[in-house]
Amino acid sequence: MSPLPRPNSQRQVIVLSILHDGLTPTQAGLRFGMSRRHIHRLLARYKAGGLEALEPSNKRPHHNPRALSGELRNEIIRLRTDLLAQGLDAGAASIAWHLKQNHGRTPALSTIWRILPGEGLVTPEPKKRPKAYLTRFEAVQPNETWQSDFTHWRLADGADVEIINGLDDHSRLLLSCTVFSAITGKIVIDSFNACRSEYGTPFSTLTDNGNVYTARFTRGKNGFEYLLSELEVVQKNGSPAHPQTQGKIERFHQTLKKWLSQQKPAKNLAALQRQLDEFKTLYNTQRPHRALEMKTPQRAYEATIKATPKVAKEKEHYRVRHDSVDKFGKLSLRRAGIMHHLGVGIEQRHKKVFMIVDHYKVSVIEKKTGEILSRHEIQPGRSFWTNILIDEETKKSRKAK
Repeated sequence: MSPLPRPNSQRQVIVLSILHDGLTPTQAGLRFGMSRRHIHRLLARYKAGGLEALEPSNKRPHHNPRALSGELRNEIIRLRTDLLAQGLDAGAASIAWHLKQNHGRTPALSTIWRILPGEGLVTPEPKKRPKAYLTRFEAVQPNETWQSDFTHWRLADGADVEIINGLDDHSRLLLSCTVFSAITGKIVIDSFNACRSEYGTPFSTLTDNGNVYTARFTRGKNGFEYLLSELEVVQKNGSPAHPQTQGKIERFHQTLKKWLSQQKPAKNLAALQRQLDEFKTLYNTQRPHRALEMKTPQRAYEATIKATPKVAKEKEHYRVRHDSVDKFGKLSLRRAGIMHHLGVGIEQRHKKVFMIVDHYKVSVIEKKTGEILSRHEIQPGRSFWTNILIDEETKKSRKAK
């Protein structure tokens, strides 16, 4: 008599107990806590295919319609290579952004990350600190804080030059990017005034403690400090030997130098300035920023109401009200004892917002993103105030036609 096969699962134990130990299906059901109907099904499967037929079948589909195609995989590899060659960010988020621009959809970031190491395009690094260790400080509005700093670069002949940069803290918009043989106090003032003429005067500035930015350790003021004081602009300086305070612009210098390293070495200041102008356009309008939910700095800067210097805030009388857009896309506002209704738009329903109200207009801003959803001209004689942003866009489209 041949020995009994060794059972590998409870199903096999039940069947062998019935066939060789003389148990009835009812007795086996009571012993193993299983219904008679299921036991009869197991016996039928055993008769049809033996003990192996008792094991669960593989339910994995033969074809996964969502599986990554070879063509898309090759494009991910190509984008990684091309972006690195251009000196641009080439992480999974940047690759996904470019894929979405080209195809309207993109695989998960984890899928892209699995491909890159497998192709030898990513060098494994020791595990970094968890993100919980990072505390990010960010201005709420554009022009609330401008960061400024300068960094060194070399021309083709080895001559050392300095590039001064200005960055908006909220949107990461590159306000200025200019090269000089050496940065002086006058250059700092001229650069700041040039940014003011283009973007308006900020509420505050944030710099390190270089002599061109502050003379506070010599118990005096330099020209830049006098200018900020006259304009009522709040001046903030980082702690000595603590560059993390100006972390955004310090990190920006890495991005700039990474891009410059992939360009042909400039022979003189004019040639380098042309490269910097090209980079400024690329950085502000074409390169997605991970800290901005993959929006460009230009888009983030233009989407939100701008901050103004302290003196302007003190002279302008306004109030802020927190509310939520109702299901019809409207808000209510009581002014001078009369209730008025604001048409924000049905697509904005249920969004949490705050309204900034001054003598002439009401601006409705989404709390989560800081985006201006609508703007309304105050008309005391009317109960319903329309969104003038829609009217402005309609006029622009008509002119374009």
